[in-house]
Amino acid sequence: MNHVELFAGVGGFRRAMDLISRDLRFPLHTVAYSEIDKNAQATYCANYNTDNEVSMGDIVAFVEDIEAMENLPQYDLLSGGFPCQTFSMMGDQDGFNEERGQMFFRIMDMINHRHPRYVLLENVKNLKNHDNGNTIAVILAELENAGYQVRMDIFNSNDFGLPQKRNRVIIFARLADLGNFEFSSELVKQSFARINRMRCSLNFYDSVIEILEKNVEPKYYLSEKIKPTILSDGSAGFKSKSEIDQIIARPLTASMHKMHRACQDNYYSDLFIQSEGRQRPSEEMTKEELTHIAIRKLTPREAFMLQGFPDDFAEKARNARVANGAMYKQAGNAVSVNMVYAVLHYLISNRIITE
Repeated sequence: MNHVELFAGVGGFRRAMDLISRDLRFPLHTVAYSEIDKNAQATYCANYNTDNEVSMGDIVAFVEDIEAMENLPQYDLLSGGFPCQTFSMMGDQDGFNEERGQMFFRIMDMINHRHPRYVLLENVKNLKNHDNGNTIAVILAELENAGYQVRMDIFNSNDFGLPQKRNRVIIFARLADLGNFEFSSELVKQSFARINRMRCSLNFYDSVIEILEKNVEPKYYLSEKIKPTILSDGSAGFKSKSEIDQIIARPLTASMHKMHRACQDNYYSDLFIQSEGRQRPSEEMTKEELTHIAIRKLTPREAFMLQGFPDDFAEKARNARVANGAMYKQAGNAVSVNMVYAVLHYLISNRIITE
């Protein structure tokens, strides 16, 4: 079965499909991908064999090129983690009124041109409630009017072997004439729990301790000047409990390289890391005392691993001259590999997706 990945980023959907193909012996081949960001393209090509695949580039320009659309190889599965910033609680929530919010309709241009049998989409949890539910109503109606039966639910990466609290909306659509089907996060979790980990190609982690490196370069450590800001509980306009050394990481953000407070991003003390989690200074020390111990941010390698990518993923990107700042953005924007794998495992095992 051929697959096209839209808004590919660093290939979270593709990575999951490559692994599920191997584990279930279910042929899934990526034949085309769209990504406008040059750094993300570099990371993508450094980690996957894209020979003979169509690099679609800017999806807006691509769908306007009828010849390019016609020349795409035949495909039955379309995936995409369309831009989420405009729907996110951390953004302005301008939705369809903002350019990035219009990208869903470029997905519909692709769907209405070829009508693939299956569509798998991902976005932030807040998509479900954005604009009092009107946004998701439009999305579901567009897919249904195009001839699809649609199911949607909220999935948490932490339920699928990744130590990160990351809630995301997953939308799965199948051509309506293929019949009725059941789909929910609970059904997928039940299916995932039955997977034999010894025969599964995924990486599984119970806590961040299994990911955090004990020896990293000095540049990842917080300076004495910035530590008070990072550890602060906020200001008059924004108050939130700031904590480090989280066993299960907070959701990675695309802007984590900008160094937010420890109530928004993930920071770890050397004491926590070297003791393999047995010591948690934040439970015993005051904020003032914490400013005097070694605390660091995640490395790009760790950020990618928290999303389910292999431990050499960042190194391959670095060899392609992708800078750390770009990799942090890519990891924060990525779809969690294990979550997509779990969804595909359920859909294929229950013959909701067939060859």
